[in-house]
Amino acid sequence: MPVKIPTTLPAREILERENIFIMDEDRAQHQDIRPLRVAILNLMPTKISTETQLLRLLSNSALQVEITLVNTATHEAKNTDADHLLEHYVTFDEIKNEKFDGLIITGAPIEQMQFEEVDYWKELTQIMDWAETNVESTFYICWGAQAGLYHRYGIPKYDLPKKMFGVFEHRVLSSTTSLMRGFDDIFLAPHSRHTEIRRADIEKVDELQILAESDEAGVYIVGTKDGRHLFITGHSEYDPFTLKAEYDRDVNKGLPINVPQNYYPHDDPTQMPNVRWRGHANLLYSNWLNYYVYQVTPYDPNDIPKKNN
Repeated sequence: MPVKIPTTLPAREILERENIFIMDEDRAQHQDIRPLRVAILNLMPTKISTETQLLRLLSNSALQVEITLVNTATHEAKNTDADHLLEHYVTFDEIKNEKFDGLIITGAPIEQMQFEEVDYWKELTQIMDWAETNVESTFYICWGAQAGLYHRYGIPKYDLPKKMFGVFEHRVLSSTTSLMRGFDDIFLAPHSRHTEIRRADIEKVDELQILAESDEAGVYIVGTKDGRHLFITGHSEYDPFTLKAEYDRDVNKGLPINVPQNYYPHDDPTQMPNVRWRGHANLLYSNWLNYYVYQVTPYDPNDIPKKNN
């Protein structure tokens, strides 16, 4: 089934060329089902690219998904056209009285700042607190995952000696957990970050469990035992050339950057990169939508979040 997006969203044309199943609003209204309502709080400066990456993955399920794009009111986006934001995005104030089946909080290239120094930190914490009573399940990505773990549990992030940059092997630690259903024992996922969270800090919190990790990249997926919060430290949503674009950008700026590991054949940046994470990226998002959103969310949005009896 499709992801429902406005006809004017730039991602629409890209996804249609890729034969991704999307649906316009008129057709969606004639289907006798309730679509899942998923809000995406997009904190990335490259908003259109991030929208496209996430919509591509959310469309790969048997569920109709209605997307609401959200941006922060306390930070002015400098890399996205203002008309695009006005036409396609809403602020938290515009949706704070609504209910959503799912919420995705993206990463942001600010991880070396202290959380409290981020200009929209207060607004972000308000959104995370609001999600407790207005969202069935929240999916946090990279810096968003670090922010969520810090705000909810006081788990700190630590600077890395060099950027964690490339595509790394991960192993499943809880094969019986619904999120990991269908995963290979060893799977690949991209990372691009200067900081990390640590296993020892997570293990101090009884509410949390580590679902997947990497010998090189560390903790990858952390979830609350009730499934309402999932923290992903990497970027499974990245498209084939995202790491290349980041590498080329830093090289052109003269910044110190290593070639992304396990990405180019023979780690040679003159060659075309290999995509080896797409299957598990699709599985991660479809499992989240199915088992943590659709299977548990109430039919009446006013009853979100569903209360356990």
